[in-house]
Amino acid sequence: MSKSGKIFVISAPSGTGKTIIARKLKRKLKDIELITTYTTRKPRPGERNGYDYHFITSMKFKRMIKSNDFAEWALVYGSYYGTPKEEIISAINKGKKALLIIDTQGGMSIKRIFPEAVLIGLLPPSIKEQERRMRERSGLSEEEIQKRLKSAKEERKVILSEYDHRFINKNLENTIKKIATVIKRSG
Repeated sequence: MSKSGKIFVISAPSGTGKTIIARKLKRKLKDIELITTYTTRKPRPGERNGYDYHFITSMKFKRMIKSNDFAEWALVYGSYYGTPKEEIISAINKGKKALLIIDTQGGMSIKRIFPEAVLIGLLPPSIKEQERRMRERSGLSEEEIQKRLKSAKEERKVILSEYDHRFINKNLENTIKKIATVIKRSG
């Protein structure tokens, strides 16, 4: 791998702001390449194929698993999610900083495959605020919200014990500045 390219993983429980932070980091740091995850879930209102996710069928996803196309993949909340290996390698070979927005399970898998990857964990200011954000997100049922809150407890444990850097997202702009500093220093 190129010495100038590097992998950065941002993980956070649902409702923590990881997607907006990633998009703003991409605008702020020109050498970042945001790696788009593949998923079998249906798009939420306003999401675009190829931008937010690559939305594909379960059949195609399973073919990609068999072809070893993913650096990591998992079944999460009833849908498959996978990080395309070729996009990561391509970004690194171009000397870019590959930025992955994935859950902690995926983050730990990436760290095993790419030990030099830098893991950045985001936490919400409070569980109450996290729940409020989830309820504002369109398309989540009460059952889905409760599942995500339960998963968030496990994700917090992994972030606090295994991740290289941890930030509480109280103020979006401050959080972005702190993560940008980590990326600049590490890359």
